[in-house]
Amino acid sequence: MTTGERARSSLLRATRWRLWEPLLWAVAFASPLVLAQYAAIVNEIAIVALFALSLDLVLGFTGIVSLGHAAFFGFGAYAAALFAKHFLPDPLVGLAVGIAAATVLGAIASFTVQRGSDLTRLMVTLGAALILLELANKLDWLTGGADGLQGVVMGPLLGRFEFDLAGRTAAWYSLTVLLVFFLLARRLVNSPFGGTLQAIRDNRLRAMAIGIPVGSRIAVAYTVAAALAGAAGALLAQTTGFASLDVFEFHRSADVMLILVVGGTGWLYGGVLGAIVFKLMQDFLSAITPQYWTFWLGLFLVVLVLVGRDRLLKPWTLFQRGRTA
Repeated sequence: MTTGERARSSLLRATRWRLWEPLLWAVAFASPLVLAQYAAIVNEIAIVALFALSLDLVLGFTGIVSLGHAAFFGFGAYAAALFAKHFLPDPLVGLAVGIAAATVLGAIASFTVQRGSDLTRLMVTLGAALILLELANKLDWLTGGADGLQGVVMGPLLGRFEFDLAGRTAAWYSLTVLLVFFLLARRLVNSPFGGTLQAIRDNRLRAMAIGIPVGSRIAVAYTVAAALAGAAGALLAQTTGFASLDVFEFHRSADVMLILVVGGTGWLYGGVLGAIVFKLMQDFLSAITPQYWTFWLGLFLVVLVLVGRDRLLKPWTLFQRGRTA
């Protein structure tokens, strides 16, 4: 078997489903029915997981740091909400509009991250989100300004399924979109194109030396990630019937970065796992200590970084190094 055949075989194996994966998704889709009172949280987790998945494409697989990923999230949210309010309330068409708007914005913004250091990219991406935040605030005749875009009413999904107050339709809708984009992202990162992205992440100069068009690869990855972030934003606006300046705020970008810290980068399930842990901790801690829940969340992140994710999940390994020494 040649080197190319071995590489193709390895990529094909990576796209195959493991035994536990269908069970995981089956539990996810059953949860809004079994745990009906937590359907709204399931919906939030699915949206945040899709947002984290989009950031992982540029951070975990391409090595591009971003502190302004909320720009695409918010742009998709407002595009879907405005389309539903002024044109057509169909959820799927609105989702497509939100994705298209974020894709165009991502394609334009991709030129700003192709050069410079990580610090430069942090500032440029953060600046883009802040610019959009200020525009949304000033264009109050269009966006509602600080009061948010109100009066967004969504039609039934597929013409049949109304968005109920319990949030079950919204949860299944968001989970389905998450699964579709997860499979597409999985196919992308385990393709030859995905291999070039990881080569750029590991050593950009070496990737350029072997003929990989680094600039165009980064642009495509950034645009695809923007599309996924726009889809997450559109889902949020559609399932809540509201879009506000909050979707552009810095904490959106910071939270999704923390989610990847919890779940791990360069592993698509890292965003899903991180979203589950982060949202459940946020809901649980804020219910116990509404004023100080961020303290406990921050303490958890400090312990996670100091101890390590693997050792935190397997506490019996904490003292292994001491024994071998």
